[in-house]
Amino acid sequence: MRVTTDNDVVTVRLDRPAKRNAITSAMYAALADALTAADRAGAAAVVLTGTGGAFTAGSDLQDMAANPPVGDAPPPVRFLAALSTLRAVLVAAIDGPAIGVGTTLLLHCDLVYATQRSTFRLPFVPLGLVPEAASTLLLPRLVGHQRATELMLFGDTFDAAEARRMGLVTALAQDADELARLVAERTSRIAALPRAAVHAAKSLLVDDAATTVSARLDLDRRVLQGLLATAVPPGHDPR
Repeated sequence: MRVTTDNDVVTVRLDRPAKRNAITSAMYAALADALTAADRAGAAAVVLTGTGGAFTAGSDLQDMAANPPVGDAPPPVRFLAALSTLRAVLVAAIDGPAIGVGTTLLLHCDLVYATQRSTFRLPFVPLGLVPEAASTLLLPRLVGHQRATELMLFGDTFDAAEARRMGLVTALAQDADELARLVAERTSRIAALPRAAVHAAKSLLVDDAATTVSARLDLDRRVLQGLLATAVPPGHDPR
């Protein structure tokens, strides 16, 4: 795994191309540490991506069998906790297969960009497992109960166009080069926005507690009041 930072944008690149970037226990630990460090550093955005024409083949099941998750906070649990609580804008850049956790983690991303050749799959039930990353809650919210059931029970591969139609992918790029340009443009714009407002907007977008209009109006008011002192007047540099 490689981690780089440029202009307050942290890129976390899965770098195990010989195994299509299958994620080992050690990699889960490194991913959790990278996400935590990015938030501590006040990163504007974190980009998750892969190498070698694949995002990830999912968890390395052989490694998991050799290093079974134990205790209250094994590496996969730490990673998913860091993923779901990240304050920075989480961006996925997908080129090629995104299998298992490679698909379910996208439900926690704020923006997902993929190439036309990318594919997605939830193979858990056919493997005798169950989907993780709270995907049994989040995917039905996105695509409806019946479509989510079909995707999860049968584990069939679906393409980038279908992922875009169902709302799992934000936008598509023709190829890896166009994907890189798109992600760079989007993240540079995020980095230029007022950081406190970005964090506050993300927290509102993912909030599950204020589910009525009146509760959300009150939450909006309280968050807005906290930002007024640092609001950027028109024409000023927002950074």
